[in-house]
Amino acid sequence: MRTAGFDGVAPRWSVGGAVRAQLRRDLTLALQQRGEALHPLIFFFMVCTLFPLGIGPEAERLAPLAPGILWVVALLAGLLAADGLFRSDLDDGSLEQMALGPVALYWHALARILGHWLITGLPLTLASPLLAGMLQLPARAMPALVASLALGTLVLSQVGAIGAGLTVGLRRGGLLLSLLVLPLYIPTLIFGAGAVQAAADGLPVGGALAALGALAALALVTAPAAAAAGVRISLDH
Repeated sequence: MRTAGFDGVAPRWSVGGAVRAQLRRDLTLALQQRGEALHPLIFFFMVCTLFPLGIGPEAERLAPLAPGILWVVALLAGLLAADGLFRSDLDDGSLEQMALGPVALYWHALARILGHWLITGLPLTLASPLLAGMLQLPARAMPALVASLALGTLVLSQVGAIGAGLTVGLRRGGLLLSLLVLPLYIPTLIFGAGAVQAAADGLPVGGALAALGALAALALVTAPAAAAAGVRISLDH
């Protein structure tokens, strides 16, 4: 990979190469450590299956609660993996090399966010229809559920990266991470669960999905920069 030019800016192709290399590394590690990568998905399945046992399998009980259950459990499942976004890089010393390298830390943070979504958010999204059927969610709400989770989990990965960057240098940063990011998850939760509930009731869902798309686009621009700034603060301390 070429180093930065005399103006201190890395060539554009080196940025793309760094992002691809980071994504490839994250996906390879996830395949090698499948047990750890599957923890959020297993948590998603286990918690969702408890509700029919505790509330009862009747559709009139489960169906009204299904949008909220699915979204809250997906949010918590994604949060389980957020603490490890940068921690492995810190432990093996590669995080400092990224911060000192010719490619801006912003692009490494962006690659980690996309990798986190591919490893955590996408499997949760794909598994959601199966659990939604178990929770008696009407079939007409399934497309809205998948679309809202696809957009919403991307937002959750980006917000989680900000908290992970700020707490990566702390020995027990998991609890602090939860306290930092859970309030920021609330708008995504409201729009996501609202879209699924509207679809279940036969109402339009375009507004809620558009709001989720706007949140995802805004976070895609701002979250990597905020996460990179948090990582630098953690490394300086």
